[in-house]
Amino acid sequence: MISYKNLGLVNSSALFAKSIQGGYAIPAFNFNNMEQMQAIIGACVETKSPVILQVSSGARKYANQTLLRYMAQGAVEYAKELGCAIPIVLHLDHGDTFELCKSCIEYGFSSVMIDGSHLPYDENVALTKKVVEYAHQFDVTVEGELGVLAGVEDEVSAAHHTYTEPDQVEDFVKKTGVDSLAISIGTSHGAFKFKPGQKPQIRLDILAEIERRIPGFPIVLHGSSSVPQDIVAEINQYGGKLKDSIGIPEDQLRAAAKSAVCKINIDSDGRLAMTAAIRKVFVEKPEEFDPRKYLGPARDKLKELYRHKILHVLGSNDQA
Repeated sequence: MISYKNLGLVNSSALFAKSIQGGYAIPAFNFNNMEQMQAIIGACVETKSPVILQVSSGARKYANQTLLRYMAQGAVEYAKELGCAIPIVLHLDHGDTFELCKSCIEYGFSSVMIDGSHLPYDENVALTKKVVEYAHQFDVTVEGELGVLAGVEDEVSAAHHTYTEPDQVEDFVKKTGVDSLAISIGTSHGAFKFKPGQKPQIRLDILAEIERRIPGFPIVLHGSSSVPQDIVAEINQYGGKLKDSIGIPEDQLRAAAKSAVCKINIDSDGRLAMTAAIRKVFVEKPEEFDPRKYLGPARDKLKELYRHKILHVLGSNDQA
């Protein structure tokens, strides 16, 4: 058993309480490799923002559970080296079984998500409560989910969108003991969220009603990438073939971040940014074969994107 506290990590409780009072959201950025981790920490240190390092089940398989533990510990030391010991959470994104959540806790995660949103309500409650009871023994925070987001991201897939029912949230939180709740109010997983011509709308009215039912309780938004059209165009300019797609408008995310939404997940935008930078190098310098020569620019573009998100969307700068 590895305690996250020995790795220098924190759980999300104090961060969420502060963010609700301050009207901003903590960035939850997914990572799979060293360059992504460097970009995330670099952006957060420069903006003095706390951060949630997210790892999906697929990323854990890809990177290896032991290496991830040391990367998270390294992230803590790297932030200090860069000049600001920002609070860092290591979080399991979309855990789907009790066993996976338990394993992550034993490997040093400070926060886990148990996603039972695809299950019947009573089964979701029972599974979430089981994870909470185990995690809280080790001061690990737990995120649950009500409602279903459409889209595809890693091993999470749903064809249809189901909004969170405000009538259920108070009962769910009371019965499970979760520390935060992911809700479905119009965001969507993956890069292919909405087609041009559509007008994506976050249901701020549902969010307001949920806040009324569970005042001051930490709310989480998944699938909150904005799919920047300039980055999509750059990918296609350099040989990509991305379909037309648009994401969640950043002004709507900023409005949500000023409410009880205290954690906003962003993954696809980062993938797009890195892909654009790598494709550009491959086209402009086809003789290049040193991975550092294309992964370095990819890291820099990702860092630039995340700085923008922190400063102009999440509002978490200067909160570390």
